[in-house]
Amino acid sequence: MDNSEPLHSLDIPRPLAPDSLSCVAEDASTLAAAQELEQQPQSIQGHATSDNAVDAHSLPPLHLDSASIDPYASQQLEGNGDHLSRTAEPYSALSRDEVTASLQQRHQTETENDVSIFASKENGYLRDMMSVLDPPDLDLWRERLFNVDETLVLSEEQFRTYFPHVDNVYSHRSTQHYKRKPLVSHYWDCRLKGRPPGTPKSDDPNKKKRKRTARQRDLCDVKIKITEYFPAYGEMIGPDAIAHGLETPTLSSESLPGVNTLYPGRGHLGVEQQSSSQDNQPFGVLTPNPPLPEGHPGANGQRFFTVQRVNGNGANGKNDGVGGGHRHSLEESDRVKKNSVQRYLLKEAKEQKKATARTMSAQNQQSQRTYHTKATGQAAVTAAEHAGDHELKLYGSCFCPFVQRVWIALEAKGIPYQYIEVDPYQKPPELLEVNPRGLVPALRHGNWGSYESSVLMEYLEDLNVGPPLLQGNAQLRAHCRLWTDFINRHVVPNFYRVLQEQNDQKQILNAQELKDALATLVSAANPEGPFFLGPNLSFVDVQIAPWVLRLSRALKPYRGWPDPEAGSRWATWVNAIEDNEHIKATVSTNELYLDSYERYAQNRPNTSQLANAINSGRGLP
Repeated sequence: MDNSEPLHSLDIPRPLAPDSLSCVAEDASTLAAAQELEQQPQSIQGHATSDNAVDAHSLPPLHLDSASIDPYASQQLEGNGDHLSRTAEPYSALSRDEVTASLQQRHQTETENDVSIFASKENGYLRDMMSVLDPPDLDLWRERLFNVDETLVLSEEQFRTYFPHVDNVYSHRSTQHYKRKPLVSHYWDCRLKGRPPGTPKSDDPNKKKRKRTARQRDLCDVKIKITEYFPAYGEMIGPDAIAHGLETPTLSSESLPGVNTLYPGRGHLGVEQQSSSQDNQPFGVLTPNPPLPEGHPGANGQRFFTVQRVNGNGANGKNDGVGGGHRHSLEESDRVKKNSVQRYLLKEAKEQKKATARTMSAQNQQSQRTYHTKATGQAAVTAAEHAGDHELKLYGSCFCPFVQRVWIALEAKGIPYQYIEVDPYQKPPELLEVNPRGLVPALRHGNWGSYESSVLMEYLEDLNVGPPLLQGNAQLRAHCRLWTDFINRHVVPNFYRVLQEQNDQKQILNAQELKDALATLVSAANPEGPFFLGPNLSFVDVQIAPWVLRLSRALKPYRGWPDPEAGSRWATWVNAIEDNEHIKATVSTNELYLDSYERYAQNRPNTSQLANAINSGRGLP
């Protein structure tokens, strides 16, 4: 969520979904606690003006941007407005029974419409996650809500903002609803109190076992009570009800901590000092409390909360508690469990990571080019011309430069052959019979077969069919074999290192090594050219030709490989290779090479055995 927007103060605190929190139970133990309060008027039941109580204004105020409030909250604000207008509805024309029924129905409607923010365990029992993930004075608020040394009175806005940052400290234990009072009490234990696991272990061997971490129990005795006061309580003590002498709930010090402190003239139960008004009331009618003072979080009929520690003082209906604060630090609670805000952020980050991965995967699927399984352009024409059955069979793949070496040699020497296109990722049994490794090129001649491009080119030379590619005497042929070895050791590997490297600086270094290797090869060539040995295509030209073609068709678009310098010996050689009719007969369209070599340019896993060898620093497979 974006907290970069400017924050503005709201006149009305953000309304909650009302199924809410704790108030003091009116049972025997509550009355006992009340008696104790009479003896100690400055106890934790005091309110804002008490020396011990902490109200909504004792901590720095929170300002929220109205845009950060969700649509549900907006509806609640409108509802509060309707509620206030209904409060002023006249009852003078109604009978006592009609007024009673109207008030009871309205109270029931308000209670049904108000759903507590603790209605669900999701997000640590909070119904909605507050927008403020990093509110002001967070450390101060966390310390106050951790220690709870005094009764805290919080506005709804403050409670919803700060309690999600400490709900990891406490574990919800029980809830107390009141039949005739618009408030709810929730009791929480310190999480380090511990409790038996709620779900018994399953004996089903097929059920996935849940990881459980045993935690020592009874490490802390702190309990707190959180009371949520709904806006409806103001209507239940409205002037119209009093005018008709209706019984209304008295919000005494037991149900509203701080009343005695705000109104010291009233007795503990809120009726002792009202004798004059009581004399004028029908028998059995309770006197309502006066309205809350200006500045109180609930003074304008708004929802508010009280938080108090109840371990050891009997306020939770038991007298077996141990007094005092936590026996551990806030940091220890944070170590044991993350709070709702932290869990929310982790969940959001996890979902964002998944969404990003899905988006990238979808984009890659759309953008990634696939390898081709059939030759295109002039190569497709040549393949079709040699599709008929023949005893000399060349197994190849249209984009493979090693296959293209043998293919050029067959075309240059004019040897009849059958071309069989092979998908390198779906290798046919016939190929595996010739080469168990499944690599192309592979050559079958009758019942004999072999592989490796340089070996196959030498085999074609030994057939003594067509013009020789290994020309001249024994010394010149050895010279050609030497530079063929140089091409396989230095030119070919460096080509793939430049293409597969993802680091820009390493790409530059690899490209320089490839340029140096090509410069060395050019220095060994015939100065006049245009081919390696002079005017005619030779063994070395066929060996280097497939990578010369791919410099402009793959390395240039993916790595910015430069064109040859015009008029240079290297440019002359490149042009001769590009224009040779036998080489052109085996060349597919530029699109085929661009698509096929994208896998290498992105260095995708398992692109080929050659790519794996380059990545691992090994020699060619």
